Amino acid sequence: MKATILYDNTVWDTDMQADWGFACLIEAYGRSILFDTGADGTILLNNMALAGIHPTEIDEVFISHAHFDHVGGLSAFLHENPQVRVYVPPSVRGIHNAREVISIDRPIQLREQVFSTGELEHIEQAMVITTEQGAVVIVGCSHPGVKTILETASQVAQPFALLGGLHGFAEFDLLADLEVVCPAHCTRYKEQIKSRYPQKYVEAGVGAVIHLGS
Repeated sequence: MKATILYDNTVWDTDMQADWGFACLIEAYGRSILFDTGADGTILLNNMALAGIHPTEIDEVFISHAHFDHVGGLSAFLHENPQVRVYVPPSVRGIHNAREVISIDRPIQLREQVFSTGELEHIEQAMVITTEQGAVVIVGCSHPGVKTILETASQVAQPFALLGGLHGFAEFDLLADLEVVCPAHCTRYKEQIKSRYPQKYVEAGVGAVIHLGS
């Protein structure tokens, strides 16, 4: 699978624009899934264009939680591609102009090898994609806690990669069994994670492309 970061606080590709928020395109098993949409639709769509990604190429949208820096670009995206299915936790409401909106309140399989943790702690869902190496876990802000998210994901498969915002997460021992850690967006302790796990640390930033699993 391939993950392309389209919205983040920092840039990898200096032609793209950074902004507070997160969005990531996940390409796996013949499907393209937009994970979150950042805060500003104009920035999201511009970064997508620079990455050579057209909105109509995306099959589904997965929204982690209701905070504006993750859902703010959704309306602009749906204006360009209203034919997508949108997966949301129950706390996300008021989405219009999508082909279908599916509210997820418990762990569920979305399609073959793609899962949702369901809404954890009444705020946020994470995506889990299984590969031959284990589970890739994609998170928005990790508000329910990295431990809770990884434990829920492990019901599907043993996590080997974690990508996304980790907020104030500081229980670094929880990352010991992972092979890949790519902290993005709101992660407060990036440098500490990088220092402790240099071999498994992967830089994020708008335009970064990360290949995971096999």
